[in-house]
Amino acid sequence: MTNIDSLFPGFTSHWINGPVGKIFVRVGGEGPPLVLIHGFPQTHAEWHTIAPELAKSHTVICPDLRGYGWSAAPHGDGGTALYSKRGMGEDIVAVMDALGHVRCAVVGHDRGARVAYRLALDHPGRVERLALLDILPTLSMWEGMNAARAMQVYHWTFLAQPEPVPENLIKGDPAGWLDHTIASWTRAKELKAFHPLALASYTESFNDPSRIHAACEDYRAGATTDLAQDKADLAAGKKILCPVLALWGDGGIPAKGASPLEIWRQTFAPQAEGQAIASGHFLPEENPQATLAALKPFLARPAA
Repeated sequence: MTNIDSLFPGFTSHWINGPVGKIFVRVGGEGPPLVLIHGFPQTHAEWHTIAPELAKSHTVICPDLRGYGWSAAPHGDGGTALYSKRGMGEDIVAVMDALGHVRCAVVGHDRGARVAYRLALDHPGRVERLALLDILPTLSMWEGMNAARAMQVYHWTFLAQPEPVPENLIKGDPAGWLDHTIASWTRAKELKAFHPLALASYTESFNDPSRIHAACEDYRAGATTDLAQDKADLAAGKKILCPVLALWGDGGIPAKGASPLEIWRQTFAPQAEGQAIASGHFLPEENPQATLAALKPFLARPAA
């Protein structure tokens, strides 16, 4: 197991019982609680640059999502419920409860941002404010899946194929596939922005067949259950009630197409504010300074 404690100085480690198994969490700092939820194909290590800085003003909570990192990775159900963002959000609620927090600010990136906005829709009383990094709503991604978008995010359809096709293909060279995927989503198309220990954490997780399967289940849920839940909430006029900040890389995934901010305003967050960051997909690691400059005033703003 790669020791990444040095990336989180002063943080403590916890395993917390969730609905389907233990969730690994790092906690550091003092102040209002703030949950940072990582994305695919990463672990909580993606926050190592900005978490210590945010811990100067907040109690920062960094979990590994269900199926990722050191958290439980139960065998899936074909994308029905176990790896739905609603199901994964229940782990975050369990973490908050175990740590004694009724309401938290939440920052999510990539799949973690999908868990975060689903959490805000399903448990509006638990999310005090919400920052979403480099995503569009799941339904907007699928509805906008033209040829250019499909080539850009081919993994959405590849990983969502029935078990065991994508699992078996990735198992042939998981580290090679991971490195290619991460590099291809950066602004510079390389891995220099990533700390070697963080990369080792991602590789270690993705070398585990149970976690390759979990990632595929995550995307199977995205193509079915998550999409259906988004459509139902949109049809019902359901909105995120708390303040929302949308940040995206100017070389990231949502930047190629309609304004990400306008898409959020037209779907679940009419109150959303936000901006592009000079970055690819991985804002916290490619441009942590600009990411912090955008997050800090949003997180420090007095509650309405």
